[in-house]
Amino acid sequence: MQLRPGDKRPTIRDVASVAGVSRGTVSRFLNGGERVSPEAMDAVARAIAETGYTANHAARTLALGRSNTVAFLLSEPQHILFEDPTFARLMSGCTRALAEHGILLTLVTAGTPADRERAVGYVSARHVDGVLLVSSHAVDPVAEELLATGVPTVVCGRFPGLESRISMVGADDLDGGRQMTSHLIARGARTIAHITGQMDTPGGFQRLEGYKQALVAAGLPVRPELIVHGDYSRLSGEAGMRALLERVPDLDGVFVASDLMAAGACAVLREAGRRIPQDVRVGGFDDAGVAEHLDPGLTTMRQPFERISREMVRLLLGRIEGEGAASMFLPSTLIQRSST
Repeated sequence: MQLRPGDKRPTIRDVASVAGVSRGTVSRFLNGGERVSPEAMDAVARAIAETGYTANHAARTLALGRSNTVAFLLSEPQHILFEDPTFARLMSGCTRALAEHGILLTLVTAGTPADRERAVGYVSARHVDGVLLVSSHAVDPVAEELLATGVPTVVCGRFPGLESRISMVGADDLDGGRQMTSHLIARGARTIAHITGQMDTPGGFQRLEGYKQALVAAGLPVRPELIVHGDYSRLSGEAGMRALLERVPDLDGVFVASDLMAAGACAVLREAGRRIPQDVRVGGFDDAGVAEHLDPGLTTMRQPFERISREMVRLLLGRIEGEGAASMFLPSTLIQRSST
């Protein structure tokens, strides 16, 4: 059945007739194939190819009451998206995963209380079918506000206290911190410092806890003077490293909670005449781009950004279809380079 100029567009009725199945079977096929036998799926697929049928997505959107759009809600100032490559990696991965389902991604930022109010208002007006919430803060008021709207939401990271109410996907920061610190110990470091992320972020407190656990497991003391707090920026890595060298000049290892901070820490070590890794072994976290371009190359924990993105999309589509909350925390991989 080939279309000629002037022919009307083929309909579901035409596909059903050619396939020898009901219109309901064709409709179920187009909406994911639930309760359609393999034989019927093959027949419908052949009929679609034969008739040249294409789904009218606008009509389906109106019928289902959906926008075919999902919000990527970054509850950080917009400039962070361009300064920290982890956020861009996540957004890119989510865009690709949603495109496979014919769904568009729209970026919404909420870095201030006013922005947050506008973002929640936009979402609650059902301009989108769901929200992928990306925040570096473990206690973020926008998560509770999104729950109150009833809009399906999946968050990136660990939000303590919300486990039964909202779906979460992220890296296992605790195990990653433990792995990196254990690696530094295995490479011979004994006076190992740690530059943390912000303590209200999963990567901050979880990676710190992993650092402490690895020291205790190796029989090494947890020394408060070896721990300084950063905010994931390169500048805070520089400031943290200067403070550590003043406090404990004989340190021989440092685990830094992000690669951007590690870049700053390495620059300060070089300024101080410390060789990497001969004098100080350095490990980072993320492997989002900067690590392999440092000199020497930075040993780091690679977060599975592509899989995190895909799992966020998978769980969100499930929430949109009425499934309950679920969480998944994925292992990071140690990538060894010259800095250790």
